[in-house]
Order: sequence, then C-alpha cells, then structure tokens
Amino acid sequence: MSDQGRDRHVEAFLEMLAAERGAARNTLLAYDRDLNDFAGFAVRRGEAVSGASAESLRAYMAGLGAQGLKPRTAARRLSALRQFHRFLLREGIRADDPTGLLDSPKLPAVLPKYLSEHEVDSLLAAAVRFPGRQGVVARTALEILYATGMRVTELLSLPRTALAGDAALLMVKGKGGKERMVPLSDAAKDAASALAAMSDKRVRWLFPGRAPVRPLTRQAFFLLLKQVALAAGIDPARVSPHVLRHSFASHLLAHGADLRSLQMLLGHADIATTQIYTHVLAERLRKLVEAHHPLAVAG
Repeated sequence: MSDQGRDRHVEAFLEMLAAERGAARNTLLAYDRDLNDFAGFAVRRGEAVSGASAESLRAYMAGLGAQGLKPRTAARRLSALRQFHRFLLREGIRADDPTGLLDSPKLPAVLPKYLSEHEVDSLLAAAVRFPGRQGVVARTALEILYATGMRVTELLSLPRTALAGDAALLMVKGKGGKERMVPLSDAAKDAASALAAMSDKRVRWLFPGRAPVRPLTRQAFFLLLKQVALAAGIDPARVSPHVLRHSFASHLLAHGADLRSLQMLLGHADIATTQIYTHVLAERLRKLVEAHHPLAVAG
C-alpha cells in the first residue's frame, strides 16, 4: 500500500491473514491492492481507511459500478473491505461494521468449465506418449489431479515420498493450513513411484523444479499441460489444473457422489462453494426422470 492513506491497522490485518489463516502471498497482495484503492478514495474524503464512514463505503462501491468495473472485481473489493472491517470490530478498533448493509454486486451465473471423461482419457494417453522425463511428470500430475481434485499449489508442494507405501488416502494441507484426506488411485501411486525413482533420493519434492531445491513452478507446469493438451488434440485454452479439479468434481457427481462428500474432498470451507456443481446434479435428475418417469416420452 502506498504511503498516502497508509494505516497501521491494514498492516495488522494483513499480518493476521498470513499468521492465522495461512494466506498465500498472492492473496495478501490482492487484499493490499484492494484496500489501497479504497484508502485513496477515503483520503480524498478526509477519512482514514480504518475510520471510514458507511456513507463513504457506499459511495466507493457505487463509484466502482460507474467506472464500469466488472461485478466480480467489485465483489472481490467488497469482500476485502468486509473482512477488514470485521477484523477491526473483533479487535475493538471500531465499535461498528459499516460494511454490514452494503449490497453485493450482482454476479452473472458462471458454470465451472470441465472436460468430458473421454477428453481426460485422451490427456492421460497423450501424457503416456510424451517423451522423456516430461512425459512421466505430466502423467503423474494428471493422474493425481484427476484422482484427488487437488489444487495446483497442493500438487506441486507434495513431498517426494507423499504417495509411497500402501495407503489408499493422502493427507493434503490446503488453504489456511487446513488438512483433508483425499483418495489415491493405484494409477496415481504407480506414476508417482516411477517419477520419484527418476529423482535423486535427496530431492525433497515429488515435482522438483529446474533447481531441485525448489518445486516445479506453476508456470512451468501450466506450459507442460498445454503441450500435452495439444498432443491430445484438445484446445490448450480449455485445459488447466483448475479445469481438471472441476472435471474431478463434475464426474464424481455425475456418478452418484453427494455434495457434502464432494465438499470434504475439495476442501471447501462452505458448502455454498461446492454448490456451483449443482448443474451436474440437475442434468443427472433430468436423465433420471426421462428414463424412469411413467409420463416420459420414449426416444
């Protein structure tokens, strides 16, 4: 945050996010940028960011809409302001939460993008054909991502021995340091074993980077994934680690899993986050009615 409008309470808030919630560096930078933007607005109205009035907050949010800011960006800014003011209230710095009555920007419904089961099979087959160590890395990553629904950060931070042994479940440390158990397929364990055997036993990571003391970077992995997508005949723009996470979730639901179990597997703190996948449930119910309802018209 710039010196103008800098508030020591913002520093304390960011420190709390890092220490208590294990917020990632990119998350902290995003909060800092959003609060910095509001701080500039508050200063022009003669207020500190931690002492801003409800009227200033309403005017700020209205101004974002007038500037043509996307609803999702405005919603993220409001989320940052709400969390900051809840922190101020909890710490006794303020006696009120002026964000309580602010309306959230109306977001368009966005369905998660996912691959078909056939496309996932094609990706895995392309990874097997991919030459050299890169092929083993790609196959291992794809098997683990599709078997567990892991986030890419969770995947790349796996230790070298994470999938060793006979365990059918893997303990994953997710957002905020929260741990959860995810299932392991035999294919994922076999691929991980083959990859680990290619690395020096002193290497800490299952997916070591160019400098083995650090894990593979997200950028390097994204590039490899795009190359495998091309080899599989799939538009690389449609393939990413998060799309594979969505594919894992959507395919599980399509085969009968329930939302509560899916919430646990994905590591969502709130089941409302998991409910983005209800489109899969709706489609399954539609097919169920078409197949079994006495009034359904035979095709």
